Amino acid sequence: MILLVLIASVLIAGVTIYQYREQSKDYHQNRLLRKEAQIQQSISYTLRETTYPATTEYLGRIFKDEIYQIADVQNINFNIYDLEGQLIKSSRPTFNNDSISICLTADVLNGLLSSAEQRYVEENAAAGERYQASYTYIHDVKSKPIGILNLPYLEDNTFNDMELREFLLRLAGVYLLMLLIAIALAYFISKYITRSLQTISDRLTETHLTKRNEKIIIEDPSEEIGKLIDSYNGMIDELEQSAAKLARSEREQAWREMAKQVAHEIKNPLTPMRLSVQSFERKFDPADPNAKAKVKEYSKTLIQQIDTMSSIASAFSSFAEMPAQQNETLDVVKIVKLALDIFNEDYIHFISEEEKLIAKLDRTQLIRVVTNLVKNAIQAVPEVVSPRILVSVTAAGEYVKISVADNGIGIDDGFKDKIFEPKFTTKSSGMGLGLGMVKNIVETYKGEIDFTSQPGKGTVFTVKFPRENQS
Repeated sequence: MILLVLIASVLIAGVTIYQYREQSKDYHQNRLLRKEAQIQQSISYTLRETTYPATTEYLGRIFKDEIYQIADVQNINFNIYDLEGQLIKSSRPTFNNDSISICLTADVLNGLLSSAEQRYVEENAAAGERYQASYTYIHDVKSKPIGILNLPYLEDNTFNDMELREFLLRLAGVYLLMLLIAIALAYFISKYITRSLQTISDRLTETHLTKRNEKIIIEDPSEEIGKLIDSYNGMIDELEQSAAKLARSEREQAWREMAKQVAHEIKNPLTPMRLSVQSFERKFDPADPNAKAKVKEYSKTLIQQIDTMSSIASAFSSFAEMPAQQNETLDVVKIVKLALDIFNEDYIHFISEEEKLIAKLDRTQLIRVVTNLVKNAIQAVPEVVSPRILVSVTAAGEYVKISVADNGIGIDDGFKDKIFEPKFTTKSSGMGLGLGMVKNIVETYKGEIDFTSQPGKGTVFTVKFPRENQS
């Protein structure tokens, strides 16, 4: 509606301007014809009354004074030329001879000769104003051409332009009022039409899978709106059924994932325990004078892994609070060395610039962090010709930094954003829960974990824990 009003106003304004210009053009053409006829009539009367012969040679004498009287009566200046285009007489008292006014151009003479009406009109513009110049033959009493009448006519459009401006202003006022009315009508009509749609839109916006959604009830809706409401209410019924199924499925999935995660975390200490037992069975010699110390060390390792399993079971019994913090003052260098003792790979190396670095952590959780990172590194280097894993412990300001670097296959750029997500893994086996658990443990102790990796060159995982001041 608003667009139609705007288009109509523009079209009417354009048509009005065009009409005024056409009317002005017709007015000036008709006025020029009238003036031309009046002057020709006066010239004919003068030729009939003069005592001079009505020939081209005597035109200057015949109209010596008469030309001014005619121009004064008709209120317009004009010029008289001979048939060759030479100026004979002009009604302008202050006329100055120049090349343009003294001699007519060939175009004018040819146009006059070739015209069936024996009339030629030249249109020009000067100083921003349009003017016309008409040329007609002057005939004697026997209708023989004896001269050329030139009538310059300036088109004065001041009055028409003023009327046009006033009309356009009035028209603009009317259409502005119509536009305001159209805007108001469009607003109220659209509100009336869309009130039901707005209600439906609001309900659609509030629709949520995890909460109970209200149905739409509208009194006396139109047929189309009624069908839309029925479809929405039917969708709400289906959504509630789907939400119930989804909730049940999510609970089952959560239990399955819990079971997988528990199995994964328990499997971590079981593997080194099995390796330790096999190594002890193969290498233990009862006659060795250090047998007692070796049995003690072996027992310590098993007890440590059993404690880890016990901690896992306790933590999963209350998963929301996992990992449970059993803070104690630890020498991180010593504990990391201890965690590495369960691995038999000869390409695992440990270095530390410090003999002792103290932090307040849970011993079991720290061992789990190191164990998981080293196991991931081992799994990353199976196809490397000369595998190497370097575990380092250093001081980094107010933090203790543990780094696990390998020269394995690395991590592709597309996987880097997902590496700490639970259930994400790039390995053919495993549940992808290890790094997610490590991140959870590290952040629980207000630490930081990060990594850098280059595909085909290796990966470095870095863990930082807050450092305790050493006295």
